[in-house]
Amino acid sequence: MTGEVLITAENVGKRFPLRQGVLHRLSGQPAPAVHALNGVSLEIRRGETLGIVGESGCGKSTLARCLVRLHDCDAGRIVFEGQDIALLQGKVRRAFNRRVQMIFQDPYSSLNPRMKVRGILGEALGVHKMRPAAGIPGRIEELLALVRLNPDAADRYPHEFSGGQRQRIGIARALAVEPEVLVADELVSALDVSVQAQVVNLLLDLQERLHLTVVFVAHDLRLVRHISHRVAVMYLGKVVEIGPTEALFSAPRHPYTRALLDAAPELDPARRSRKVAARGELPSPINLPQGCLFHTRCPHAFDRCRTERPELSPRGTGHLAACHLADFGKPETRT
Repeated sequence: MTGEVLITAENVGKRFPLRQGVLHRLSGQPAPAVHALNGVSLEIRRGETLGIVGESGCGKSTLARCLVRLHDCDAGRIVFEGQDIALLQGKVRRAFNRRVQMIFQDPYSSLNPRMKVRGILGEALGVHKMRPAAGIPGRIEELLALVRLNPDAADRYPHEFSGGQRQRIGIARALAVEPEVLVADELVSALDVSVQAQVVNLLLDLQERLHLTVVFVAHDLRLVRHISHRVAVMYLGKVVEIGPTEALFSAPRHPYTRALLDAAPELDPARRSRKVAARGELPSPINLPQGCLFHTRCPHAFDRCRTERPELSPRGTGHLAACHLADFGKPETRT
């Protein structure tokens, strides 16, 4: 994938302060906080699907919300077409909100239960002045057809639909403002397995037809491999590996990525692994480890890992990993 860079995250940090007790405030100690993002750097290219994976609590959803500016960064910055999105105001901010849309994880709670689908889609069209009032009914029909729902769906409430249909309505609402980027946060995790493939294939079809850029946040590695051009692997709020999908899956260059792939479930029961993603417990995001964030669970850790945090460095064409073991996972070359 060689498209131009559309969005860049530069050393992005995000903290969520915790409530302090009276004794803690009187002690004068720094307020505790969850360190959700800890120096995330990556690029998103026009027209690609970038998959973002990692264990629960690794910061995937927080990063997704920062990309659409539902959260503001505490450190670093996110740049869209050369502009720091934190500095956007007025019409430029509204234009960004329209061009970069998010599809939320839970279709059961992300739609207003008191509004019919016609009102949900019409509201998006009206707020951003996408169509004159006379053209809104026709556009609603077009949007429903895009996500493969019948026109009569417009006059029903969200609770009258299945989970997969509700997620299609969520996609239609995002498409109503004709975005260039879709950030899909765990798009199908709340759906039955039988419905997941339908929604994912719909997203792939829409991306091709509408020339969309997609950020696909998920924990299901098989789905990410199927849908993504490139994959970023996150651990404790930091990208530890990023690269072309097949290169990353066939020859992972970070021990955490290797552990995730070893523990991924197989469809064939006879081949299913009983391995966990990594040994030991995930460290607390309140008290991060010194050095490499993964060293407390890594079987290859050595002294440098415990004191120095590695940065992303090249491991092949378009492939980066944050590991002091430069040769980890390197494919053997035959002479």
